[in-house]
Amino acid sequence: MQPLDTLYLRVADAIAASVRAGTLARAERLPSIRETARREGVSVATVIQAYRTLEDARLIEARPRSGYYVCARPPSVPEPEPSRPPADAVEVELGRIGADIVRLAHDPRFISFGAACPSEALFDQDRIRRTVSRAVQRHRGSLTSYTVSPGRIELRRAIARHALAWGCALDVRRIAITNGCIESVTLALRAATRPGDVVAIESPTYFGLLGILESLHLRALAIPTHPRSGMSVDALRLALETQPVRAVLSVPTLSNPLGACLPTTERRRLAQLVAEHDIPLIEDVIYNDLAESDERRRAVKAFDSTGHVMVCGSFTKTVAPGLRLGFIDGGRWSDRVQALKASTSGGQTAVLEFALADLLMQPGHESAYRHLRATIAARVDEARGLVAEHFPRGTRVTDPPGGFILWVELPGAVDSVRLFHACRAERICIAPGVIFGTGNRYRHCVRLGVGGAWGEPYRAALARVGAIAAGLQSRASSREAAADQPALA
Repeated sequence: MQPLDTLYLRVADAIAASVRAGTLARAERLPSIRETARREGVSVATVIQAYRTLEDARLIEARPRSGYYVCARPPSVPEPEPSRPPADAVEVELGRIGADIVRLAHDPRFISFGAACPSEALFDQDRIRRTVSRAVQRHRGSLTSYTVSPGRIELRRAIARHALAWGCALDVRRIAITNGCIESVTLALRAATRPGDVVAIESPTYFGLLGILESLHLRALAIPTHPRSGMSVDALRLALETQPVRAVLSVPTLSNPLGACLPTTERRRLAQLVAEHDIPLIEDVIYNDLAESDERRRAVKAFDSTGHVMVCGSFTKTVAPGLRLGFIDGGRWSDRVQALKASTSGGQTAVLEFALADLLMQPGHESAYRHLRATIAARVDEARGLVAEHFPRGTRVTDPPGGFILWVELPGAVDSVRLFHACRAERICIAPGVIFGTGNRYRHCVRLGVGGAWGEPYRAALARVGAIAAGLQSRASSREAAADQPALA
């Protein structure tokens, strides 16, 4: 028998999926509680709990003496166009804006949409504190001894077990614990490439990954990417046949900043493609647990039979952001990865490794994920509604199947760098699109992270971002109109 918490979340997930797919239309009346209980084979109490969860997520609403109804979803907004980056590899040169965004995102004087970080309120802080305290009590000797890589076997086993949900059978001997996903990706690139090599990437891509390429003196080859289906495997195949690509760096599930998810068939093709060309795919799985369906959580590594997929991840977005621990399975490059790890940063804090292993193995973990997904899905829906209402006409925005990031494509006249500085003057932080690509691309786009703090001040701030963008568009149009007027004699 399934525990009650799993049953009510299963019922809530099924209804939520129907709402987001449009099967249950806005303002449509839901079946009664008793009818749903009969249909699902659960108790009335379970359905009541499921409906309350959906109410908290603002997907349904109770109407007195009438029943439950689907809440109105945001009005339809077109999605951004697929990217069309240049065909040649380029050196990566990032400016200061990325560093400014990281700093402002953690400045309490600012309302921030600039960071892709979840709010502490989204996690059970008492549970995390109890787990860390228990780890200190049980393993107090670890506080006075050196730790060594590749990390505690308890955590590596917990990660391997967790990875089964992604369809992966990881070998604990190949897993190394790191200081976060950024270090994992850095180690993977160092193990598989040399300075000057070409790395194929999604476009747009997370500016932190571009920063790694820049620091390692690697050249980026941007691959066309669709806002829903992710990197074009066909375009990547052509690139591998015509360019000296030495590695592929990708976030197939809920890519940052698009929130795209590579279809299962394309994941299989991608694993086969890198094996054919004998190059590594460095797969970032940091967002996999936030995807709304099991199919989208399935990693490319699940289709890897040759060891050409290197898996990098952490649990900073989903379990305990403050523990700052990541991992890497280096595939056929594992020995090189572990040697690099040992010679550069050594081991982590063992007591935190024990704590994270405990958190991953505790029962009810999937329930916490479901609650997190439902909460941020409601947040994203609300943010998309604010974009549709307040941003300039012609704006496009993604509709990701999970996660807390939106990619907004503004009308071409709006310069997102100017928008960034105008918002900064009003103590609002956004991430301009130019930092997510090479060669000054995506200047009319912005990334909005809505996983942080939320409430009325944040809703008002997001509406204000739209108003500022509309003002920039109006002034740009006025300048164009003035330039078109014939000069007076």
